Amino acid sequence: MAKVSGRNKKRIIITFGVLCLLLILLAFRLAWIQVVKAEEYSEKAINQQTSDIPLEAKRGAIYDRNGEALATSAACYTVWARPAQIKENYKGESLDDISSKLAVLLDMKAEEVKEKLVKDQALIKIAKYLDKATSDKVKDLEITGIEIAENTKRYYPLGNFASQLLGWVDDDNEGRAGVEAQYNEYLSGVAGRWIKNTDLNGNKLAYGEEVYYKAEDGLNVVLTIDEVLQHYAENALANGMKETKANRITCLVMDPKTGDVLAMATTPGFDPNEPTEPASKAEKTVFDDMSDAEQVDYLNQMWRNPIVSDTYEPGSTFKLITTSSALEEGVTDLTKTYTCNVGYTVPGTNVTLHCWSPVGHGTETLIQAVGNSCNPVQIQLAAAIGEDRYYDYLEMFGITDTSLTNIDLPGEATALVQPKDIIGPVELATMSYGQGIAVTPIQLVSAVCAIGNDGVLMQPRVVKKLTDSEGDTVKEFETKEIRKVISSKTANDMKKIMEYVVSEGGGGNAKITGFRIGGKTGTADKPSEDGKYSSDTCSSFIGMAPMDDPQLTVLVVVDSPKGVQFGSATAAPIAKEFLENALPYLGINPKYTKEEEKELKAEYVYVPDVTGKSYSDAIGILGSYGLKYKVTPKTDGSKDFNVVDQYPKAGKKIKKGGKVYLYRE
Repeated sequence: MAKVSGRNKKRIIITFGVLCLLLILLAFRLAWIQVVKAEEYSEKAINQQTSDIPLEAKRGAIYDRNGEALATSAACYTVWARPAQIKENYKGESLDDISSKLAVLLDMKAEEVKEKLVKDQALIKIAKYLDKATSDKVKDLEITGIEIAENTKRYYPLGNFASQLLGWVDDDNEGRAGVEAQYNEYLSGVAGRWIKNTDLNGNKLAYGEEVYYKAEDGLNVVLTIDEVLQHYAENALANGMKETKANRITCLVMDPKTGDVLAMATTPGFDPNEPTEPASKAEKTVFDDMSDAEQVDYLNQMWRNPIVSDTYEPGSTFKLITTSSALEEGVTDLTKTYTCNVGYTVPGTNVTLHCWSPVGHGTETLIQAVGNSCNPVQIQLAAAIGEDRYYDYLEMFGITDTSLTNIDLPGEATALVQPKDIIGPVELATMSYGQGIAVTPIQLVSAVCAIGNDGVLMQPRVVKKLTDSEGDTVKEFETKEIRKVISSKTANDMKKIMEYVVSEGGGGNAKITGFRIGGKTGTADKPSEDGKYSSDTCSSFIGMAPMDDPQLTVLVVVDSPKGVQFGSATAAPIAKEFLENALPYLGINPKYTKEEEKELKAEYVYVPDVTGKSYSDAIGILGSYGLKYKVTPKTDGSKDFNVVDQYPKAGKKIKKGGKVYLYRE
């Protein structure tokens, strides 16, 4: 046997040493992988072998009180990709090719698709909200690593309808405003998952496990809203916008006996199907030129529900609250007389406040004073009640800086009321006729509804019940009495006053022959940024019908009308248009007196006497006779004045719809 040389022996030792070192390193590496990194690699293996497809729950529908769908969920499809499988099977030109094919079908850029396909993620969403035809075309491509999942998309069949009330959902089907947000927990349901073991190419493993967690669909929400009444309200607002050129008009309709909101409309609105775009083309042009911050502010204002979230000075409509409190406190009655000489010095001060009318109302009963919307009488009523008791009544009616109506909608604001410990006689006086105090529309309507409900204040609501997919009731929301605010006698007296305002006072533009309508107009100057009052106004009308058995309370608020600004000329006609449609729809038939029957048949009417009346009162009185008017010399309509003469004269017979000329100084 040949002897190994020293050089070869050295080489063998070195080789053996290197092999031993490699084996040691391999052992350490194996230990590192199997022990130290075992959990991490095991997780990677499970992720690669596990197909976990999310199954979106079907969002519950939103229905009106009669079962009409206002928001539904339509079936759609989502394209998912598994980048690890894509990288394994497609490289270079083949990756570019499938990216291009997908981009064509999904209406995307090829570069955008490719970027997602090579992401370092186990699962990534490529596109969503596809229809079945498109999803089938994607399936036909038979791309390994591409999966299709069925889910739902929110759809609002009526488009821009009750938009601020309903709200909208984001891309993840989460409610972001209105009913969608308030009842999101019930509507959204519980998502499911489909988990199965697959190989690298997505094929199911022979001995793999498969678990299917079925999605639990959301519950349906049934509203108190009546779709027909909502349509009537929105149509009336649209016509009102054409006439008044206002910045915004809102309308709230409530059942005084239950607190059910029957209609809640704001114009302009938006289309919840496209919630990030203005409703009109003109506004969209302006919107596109805005900065990002400006667009965010614009959208937040567009989505905002002013009926619940915004306050405004109610003006003379608030006199219903002051008068109710005074009657309940016993400091006045329907026959008590007062004298109005325009100016009135607040007791205990040297401050003289003026009636809104440039002409003194003279001697008047309480009914006439409210019909004339006389400020000095309201000042006297509030002073007779006293600060402490007046604030007690505000709290009883739910109008304080801490009180909420607790309506089931998000973002409810409280009233802006000056603290009682800092107000004096002057602040109390201005508050009595609706200035220096701000309320939300929902607060005012809830308070006035107590008059129509025998003095009982109800909690307003917009949702009646929740139902499952079979239509069975899962949860019912009962009506809720808050408290007895005024006595039945006071409520009946107030109904007489409200009816007088429409039949003989400044609310005549809301009069409907054959129906007993009550109400009160209001016109309040809007505060400017410097804290002073501007010439801009918020005009309103709150009405109730029929007064013998109130079924509806309706509030219309016209924000910044152009031209004539009085509530009698702007808001009352809108309320009238709504009521003309709503009352017959509710099965309330007209009941005509003999006089009214003659008026209906007659082609001519007798001109009422409006000489000596204020302009705003004259508008309402002429409106109750179905007559138009024209002012001479011409005025912009923003200031009230005394009617010094009229033509034709009082008592003259003219054709219905004829014009009466009002002369001013």
